[in-house]
Amino acid sequence: MVRRNRAEMQEHNRGRVLAAAREEFTERGFRDAKIDQIAERAELTRGAIYSNFPSKRALYFAVLAQDVERAPEQEYPPTATTAGAALGDFARAWMARLPLATEDQRSASRLGRDLIPEIVSDERVSRPYSQLTSLSAILLGLCLERFPSSRPAAARMVQVAELALTTLHGAGQLAAAAPGFGEPFAVVRACEQLAELDLDDTWRPAHLPHVSPARPVDRPWTPPAMTDALREEPAVLEPAVLEQDGVVAVLGLHRLAAVEEALRAAPPESAVTVALVTGNPGELGPLARLVVADLRAGLRAAVPPSVWPRLRLVHDESGTLAAAAGVSAVSDATETAVRIREGRIVARADGYGACHAAASV
Repeated sequence: MVRRNRAEMQEHNRGRVLAAAREEFTERGFRDAKIDQIAERAELTRGAIYSNFPSKRALYFAVLAQDVERAPEQEYPPTATTAGAALGDFARAWMARLPLATEDQRSASRLGRDLIPEIVSDERVSRPYSQLTSLSAILLGLCLERFPSSRPAAARMVQVAELALTTLHGAGQLAAAAPGFGEPFAVVRACEQLAELDLDDTWRPAHLPHVSPARPVDRPWTPPAMTDALREEPAVLEPAVLEQDGVVAVLGLHRLAAVEEALRAAPPESAVTVALVTGNPGELGPLARLVVADLRAGLRAAVPPSVWPRLRLVHDESGTLAAAAGVSAVSDATETAVRIREGRIVARADGYGACHAAASV
């Protein structure tokens, strides 16, 4: 019998906890689930549960994130050629994940029924979730802008994406609260029509005239190996690749909407990398992974890779990439951005507007 080292044993036990928790949450729902019962199912102690997850809610988020991350990939590549068709395919993929009215209330497909109530109950969770949802709308909207549409060529489509996500989240909540209500195909059709709405949406952030320019610096850029959470592939961050002009932003979960500033201000040839950081990685890290995985699934079903934003998104729960960018301590309010050129950090900005300042160098 091969003995596992400490790290392997921790990973093994974490897997056992997640499997046991999934069974408990499916059978009892989040509120009635008990940590002691999860420990018994996993054949571990209560202390072993809390050594892996700081709270029952953190464990719940981790179970949901694992389910989405392990879901089968889209069997066929997306075929949409217009913004409306892409929104329809995105909505179709979203609706396909919702439970059917005929399924039992304790079926596995209803595992996420307690997610929104739990988020609403605590501002420490709802505020990051709001920004994570804004991030989803920004990235979906940027994709839609690259499709043909009857709208003006320079029209921003983030508000259209926000409306689509509002519609789909509402449909999801009604699927849990009122099984059988509404017609899924009508929801898909409604989302398709959103692409042609004229919402007078333009890019004009009010604070930009008041943003201080990035300050020049000169230090080596030695990033760690990381994974791009959007594409589920290694985020190639090494200096040889970033000899081209690039921007690296370190954003806490209260500042994620600043992603749009980096993407719109950076020159078209610039690489843009965003490290998501948080002061509460045990609980909010899994929530961030859940939302990004949900977005990734929708984009894979609806948007060809050539249309995706020129963005690498990294879950930096340990702060390793942030440290490489010179950020030694992170919180949910962190906003720092650096400009990379020829393997060196040549400019840095901190605080409100930092993404725009660094991208505009």
